[in-house]
This record gives sequence, C-alpha cells and structure tokens, in this order.
Amino acid sequence: MNPDRQATYAALDAWIDQHFDEQVQFLQALVRVPTDTPPGNNAPHAERTAELLAPFGFEAERHAVPESAVRDYGMQSITNLIVRRPYGDGGRTIALNAHGDVVPPGEGWTHDPYGAEVVDGRMYGRATAVSKSDFSTFTWAVRALEAVARPRQGAVELHFTYDEEFGGLLGPGWLLAQGLTKPDLMIAAGFSYEVVTAHNGCLQMEVTVHGKMAHAAVPRTGVDALQGAVALMNALYAENARYRQVRSQVPGIDHPYLNIGRIEGGTNTNVIPGKVVLKLDRRMIPEEKPAEVEASLRAVIAQAVQKFNAEHGYAGEDAVRVDIRRLLLANAMTPLPGNAPLVDAIQKHGEAVFGEKPPAVGTPLYTDVRLYVERGIPGVIYGAGPRTVLDSHAKRADERIELADLRRATKVVARSLVDLLA
Repeated sequence: MNPDRQATYAALDAWIDQHFDEQVQFLQALVRVPTDTPPGNNAPHAERTAELLAPFGFEAERHAVPESAVRDYGMQSITNLIVRRPYGDGGRTIALNAHGDVVPPGEGWTHDPYGAEVVDGRMYGRATAVSKSDFSTFTWAVRALEAVARPRQGAVELHFTYDEEFGGLLGPGWLLAQGLTKPDLMIAAGFSYEVVTAHNGCLQMEVTVHGKMAHAAVPRTGVDALQGAVALMNALYAENARYRQVRSQVPGIDHPYLNIGRIEGGTNTNVIPGKVVLKLDRRMIPEEKPAEVEASLRAVIAQAVQKFNAEHGYAGEDAVRVDIRRLLLANAMTPLPGNAPLVDAIQKHGEAVFGEKPPAVGTPLYTDVRLYVERGIPGVIYGAGPRTVLDSHAKRADERIELADLRRATKVVARSLVDLLA
C-alpha cells in the first residue's frame, strides 16, 4: 500500500478521534428537534441543521418544496439542503444523502425520545440510528477529509432531505427532478456492518370497504363493512403466506411480504360499521414487476369481496364494495455496474477499521437510493449503525446508536472519500 496514503488514513482517524465529542454534540442537537412524519413539519429542522453547519464554513443551500405540493402530499413543510464542496476540476462528484424525517416516537420509551441521552456508550432518541446519525457521519467525514487530505479535484455534496418516510419523491426525488444535482456516485445513510447494493420495492395502498350503517339492534337492516373487511384481510393474509414460496436471488433479501398496518372505521359501539379503511404495505423483491404486483393484489381484493357478497346473499345496493387508492410506489433498487468503486472502498476500509469486511448484500427495506439509481447514478447504502435494524430499535421505542459505531463509520466514510476522489 502507498505509505503516503496509509499515513493519510491514520491522520483522518486521529482527526475524527480528536473531534468526536463535538460530533456527538452535533448529533444531539439534531435529535432534539422533532421531525415526526406525520405530520411532517420538517422545515424547522432543516433550518437548525443549516445553522449548525455554518460555523464549519459549510453553506447549506435551502431548497423549499412549494407548500401546495407538500400539502397535497400529506405533509406540512419540506426544505431540503445541499452543501456543495468543490475541490477542483476533474474527478468525481460524490453525494452523501441522509434523511431527517422520522416516524413518531410511539409508546414504551424508557428514555426521552428527543433527549439524545447518552448512557453506557449509546445515544438514545428517535432518529439516532435512522438517520440523523449520518448527518453527523457524513459531515464529520467531509470535515476530516478537508482538514487532512485536502483534495484537489472532484467534489462532495451533502444532501440532507426530509421525505424518506413518505417515499422520497419530495426529498432526493425533487432535488433530482429540479436539476439541482447530478452526482457521479452516491452513498446513503445505512448501517456499519454491511454495504447494501440492492433493496426491496414497496407498494402501499388504501382500501376502503363500503357497507351500510344500521342500528346494532336491527343488524339485518345494514351491511357490516367490518365483517367484509375481515374477509378481505383473511384473503390478504393467505396471500402473504403464499409469498414465502417466492424466493429472491439477492443475498440479504428473502421473499415478498404484505402488512396491514392501519385500520380505521365504524361510527359508534351501537352502530353497524358502514365504512372501514385498510392501509396495506406490500414489499416487492427486486425480481418482481410492480405493475404485476399491483394487478395481482387488486385481483385478490376483488375476488374476496365477490366471494363475501355471494356467501351472504348481498347484491346491488346491499353489496359490499371497495375503493382502492395507491399511496406509494417505490421501485426496488438493483445494483448498477458503476457502483464497484463505492463497494471496494467501503469494504476495504470497513475491514481496516472494524476488523471485518462488510459484505455487499441486499436489504428488505426500501430507501431513497433508488431515486438516484433510477437516474443512472450508482449508489450504495452505508453509515453508522448496528448489524441489524432490530438492534437499532429503529421505528420502535428506545432507538439508539452505539457511539463506537458512529466513530468508526465516520472513519470508513472519510477514508473512502480519499480513495474515490483520488
């Protein structure tokens, strides 16, 4: 190995160690500004992030998505940030993307979800693992790069966006569609023990089951929408069991699956429900075609409703009927051949820093990376976090980040940037 390059890696590591307490404080400041989505009022967090970046000489471009588009989308405010760090003509432009929007905390916390409390080497709080942690990983990696390596060509861009939970179309998707960025390579927030090169797609649908309200004392005068919804759910769960036989060839991804994540309906305890709304989440493996998946689900729903009506003798105005609305379609991410430099650099430095080579795998999650890949920009997922989503408590109570992982992942990203910009 080039001894000068090896000395640079060592100096990067030392700089990150020397400034790590400051990095932890930066992350705490980010976690303490809530970004619950819904409701999705995320512009204040973007403003706070820009304020925190300014003392480093990092000027954050504020790209506010028009309010009408955000409201129509089901959120309140989105301001996406781009920090551009040009180093000279030639070389690659590398984007580092992390999202600041998060699901609401929910119940069961033993630590303040917005306290960013540090206990026994862990920081607790919503978005400590996914993915405000990588606001700090990527920022400190770039700071170390500029302080130590002083690159003379290429550029790095920090993309801090606020629409991952709703699908990314008004986050990275909006920045890309507006022509505000077109990097050569990109790394998105992830975990430290694997480099992700592929991920599942996601189809979310809202199914409204219509019946006829009636007094509970005379149920035969109504049509129970909830009973129809139960028949429909049973058919969907049977379909989900069948998915276990459909296997992906991508390491790290098993099979498709379906979840009914939300149910709303009914008027009162003594009223036969006239309407029930179900919200579905269907994860698609990379080998599946989204149009075929959606058509198949619609057919399952139609057949279940038809069977229910026939079994109960419902017809005409007394028949159960359904309306189906697509909420989200996120395509799967498949690797682009040009991602090899990213994978090689992260695996090389992951092994050097962590003592084990992070495997290149797929993940059953869906992420914003697909939006870059769909535009021909090779990308991977890597950042600060444990071995599994379960370990991180992401989307559960007591989400946490191991500070040792945060420190080491920052070193891996900084070292990788040196290689990618050389």
